[in-house]
Amino acid sequence: MTAIKEATKKSMLDNVMQQFNKTADTIMLNPNIRNILSITNNEIILHFPVKMDTGEVKIFTGYRVQHNNALGPYKGGLRYHPTVDVEDAKALAMWMTWKTSLAGLPYGGAKGGIQIDPREYSIGELERITRRFTYALGENIGPEHDIPAPDVNTNEQTMAWMADTFMSTKSSSERSKNQHVVTGKPVGSGGLEGRNRSTGYGVYLTIKLLYQSRGEQLAGKKFIVQGFGNVGYWTSHFLTNDGAILLAVQDAHATIINENGIAVEDLFEHSKPRKGSIQGFDGAVEMEPAAFFGLQCDILIPAALGNQITAENAYQVKAEVVAEGANGPIDTEGEAILLQNGITIIPDIMCNSGGVIGSYFEWLQNRNGELWQLDEVMFKIDKKLTEVFKKVETVVKENQTDWRTAAYILAIKRIETAYIQRGIFP
Repeated sequence: MTAIKEATKKSMLDNVMQQFNKTADTIMLNPNIRNILSITNNEIILHFPVKMDTGEVKIFTGYRVQHNNALGPYKGGLRYHPTVDVEDAKALAMWMTWKTSLAGLPYGGAKGGIQIDPREYSIGELERITRRFTYALGENIGPEHDIPAPDVNTNEQTMAWMADTFMSTKSSSERSKNQHVVTGKPVGSGGLEGRNRSTGYGVYLTIKLLYQSRGEQLAGKKFIVQGFGNVGYWTSHFLTNDGAILLAVQDAHATIINENGIAVEDLFEHSKPRKGSIQGFDGAVEMEPAAFFGLQCDILIPAALGNQITAENAYQVKAEVVAEGANGPIDTEGEAILLQNGITIIPDIMCNSGGVIGSYFEWLQNRNGELWQLDEVMFKIDKKLTEVFKKVETVVKENQTDWRTAAYILAIKRIETAYIQRGIFP
């Protein structure tokens, strides 16, 4: 039994629909627009062959769900995970629509991936799987149509393969115009300085802004993190640099704790050669995975998979703030318990939106043929996230509501306005 449970597919879609319907009722959303937003525009399922290192040909299944593009091109990550399916992608694509809208970006929402455990394949096999999937997607993606990015178990290398494959299908005179078909690329291949840390930075910044709004600082605050991938690491990096203390970390392999604080960089160096696993780290001791959420701390950051905090374990949570580094880590029943217990939830569509904001700047950089430096990129992300936080905070106070409801009100109202102004063709 792994420390991190697999997401429950049906309930992830149920969760996003319950959140949407609650907000639609609250703002008395136009019923026609409600009908449009309650379904996805396109659901693409692809079966494609790839030759393995042994010479055997295996058939893989890939997905791309495009939820809504009223505000601009579809935007969203691609994940490689055994649990990926069309229901999963539908829920995640919807969340992306709300996230890009809330951030004020000219994007819609999409999500997808391949149903594999990447640890079972060589680098060469992963490259061939990625390139064949990109080719199979064909014109279903494009720099002005649908722009994928990294997600669970995908990274800048994955994006470099995708960009190169997509660009190779174009005529030689058109290739450079298609570099921004994906974001999250390596810096040497058109990527953005700071994109790799932007999601984790956003989680850190929203936590910091929340405490500042309460007249408090991060120094001395104890936090625990579920998931120590890109998001978990960078969030921990920035929080500890600001004086917070990393008390415990959980991943699919182990749950570790150190009452005096875990050294973030040491843990990162330990996990790198172990495919990200934190198991065996000598700067902490292992603990019972089931007790993780019940640890006494100030901040809990679920930064792994969806549906981790449910009615079964939400009552255990002792943190005063839960910051959603992952997409949909709390189901609706779990959320009701947390709110009833006076716990503040920083919702995923705001908390982890630093990633898509960073992607937007990479897309602009490629589109405009520019190269931005790290300090100006982080300044832009900081400015954008702070603006979003303040808008949501205003709605929280004006409506005396929770942060997720406030974020959803802003996100869905923006899309409603676009539809009202444009009308429906024909």
